[in-house]
Amino acid sequence: MDEKIYDSKLISKRGITTGLTKYSGNWSRSEVLHLLRRTTFGPKFNDVKDFEKLSLSEAVAKLLDTTNYTFNPPVNNYQNTNPDANSSYGKTWVNAPLDFNLEPSRKNSVKAWFWSLPLTQSTTIMEKMIVFWHNHLPVQMLDIPVSASCYTYVKVLNDYALGNFKTLIQQITLDPAMLYYLNGRLNTKRAPDENYARELQELFTLGKGSGSKYTEDDVKQAARVLTGFTINPTTSPFSTSFVSANHDTGDKTFSSFYGNTVIKGRTGINAGMDELKDLLDMIFNVEEVSKFICRRLYKYFVYYELDSTIETNVIEPLAKVFRDNGYEIKPVLKTLLESEHFYDSWNRGAMIKDPLSHIVGYLRQWEVKFPNTTDYQKSYKFYSFGSAYSAILQMNLGDPPSVSGWEAWYQVPLFHRTWITSDSLPKRNEFQDYLLWIGHTVDGYKLMVDPWIITKQFSEPRNADKLISEVVEFLLPQALDSSQIATLKSILLPGGIPDYNWSDEYDAATNTSYPNHATALSTATLKLKSLYKSIMNLSEYQLS
Repeated sequence: MDEKIYDSKLISKRGITTGLTKYSGNWSRSEVLHLLRRTTFGPKFNDVKDFEKLSLSEAVAKLLDTTNYTFNPPVNNYQNTNPDANSSYGKTWVNAPLDFNLEPSRKNSVKAWFWSLPLTQSTTIMEKMIVFWHNHLPVQMLDIPVSASCYTYVKVLNDYALGNFKTLIQQITLDPAMLYYLNGRLNTKRAPDENYARELQELFTLGKGSGSKYTEDDVKQAARVLTGFTINPTTSPFSTSFVSANHDTGDKTFSSFYGNTVIKGRTGINAGMDELKDLLDMIFNVEEVSKFICRRLYKYFVYYELDSTIETNVIEPLAKVFRDNGYEIKPVLKTLLESEHFYDSWNRGAMIKDPLSHIVGYLRQWEVKFPNTTDYQKSYKFYSFGSAYSAILQMNLGDPPSVSGWEAWYQVPLFHRTWITSDSLPKRNEFQDYLLWIGHTVDGYKLMVDPWIITKQFSEPRNADKLISEVVEFLLPQALDSSQIATLKSILLPGGIPDYNWSDEYDAATNTSYPNHATALSTATLKLKSLYKSIMNLSEYQLS
């Protein structure tokens, strides 16, 4: 089946005809929340208020502006349990010499660190894009024997996340982790390995759609181009080198799909890089590359279904923007995120949150306080807890299930529905309840939701109706009906007692001078937790 068109009966019910014309409709909190839900891992309430002050163009520009973005490497958090003579506590170990005795600790460190990036993100699209590229150009860290190479892989994704896609492909082709994962280091003229050459075309640049007609022989010829690259273990971290003696110096002839291109065989120390550049020039001359990547971006940021109308109104013109801008990512994202199609009502609250968005979004939206970041041992233990729970919910960051990434972004016909099962849904709710009611304690520090942090940020939290209205809008991407709202209100005002009872209780709970402050605080806290639990137990909370 063509990957871009499927399930036509369901698609026809959506009836979307909007395209890339710049959105000119209402720009309010609802639109800001939609934008931030899709482009960040859980907007904080103050982020929402800040973005409300901006125009659409200013908001998108801010998301794409990484001028002040910092990317700090993982550090030694394991000194107390596994001493590292080459990296002191709190300092990065990624440049330290390889030590196989420390590899388990360093692997745990890099996995925890990777998970922490979305949690500690600034309000930009960067972390969403790193995860997008991790899914699109995946490695499995479990298969990478050197932890520092896991870090350098993530660094490549970071360095080029919002840059040039062609350059990103060149860099990931030469990345030591990828050379490990897809056997590029084993690809020599005497024993060609076609693994990476196949995925380069099938998964990374052209896809499997009807517009991708490269041949099996094209895979073999591309593998010949890529012979000779290997890993240099004498550097810290490991780097990539080229062994000219292992390179196939013959000419490589490709099919009519590539215009019968012949890549001239080279010799010498620059042969591999020169031929790689020719290979990428040839692949990127095919328009299907731009369409394929735009479809992947669409499924990640907008919705998983594409019909012929969306293909015509969105994908093809977006792909043209991509090509016209030399395969730069930012112009594509800017065009998509400012489009009327992105804000179409059919596309709001229409996708099930992936586990990372669910867990990290929960922690960020409730502004759960983590230990001081300089308490590396404790902080990393909490990061590992989050990473482990994400894995329980089917998204093990750093170790996607296959070279195709996570099924939710490609598997016909379920797509994002794969995130929700009879096993995963209760565990999502258990995570919420655990941190809301009990908390997770590590080394004497309790990670727990304080409902007052958010409650006090709303415009009129002492007004039951306005409090419920604001928190529902903040947490849910879809509106509730009157009966659902009434049920929620009964939590603050049980038995139909007058509205002023909540106002009085709120005042007493937030003012230490009130004679019944302690009792009111305890009662109001219980009501708030019950209210927020009820909202998060709704099916709408699983959506973005």
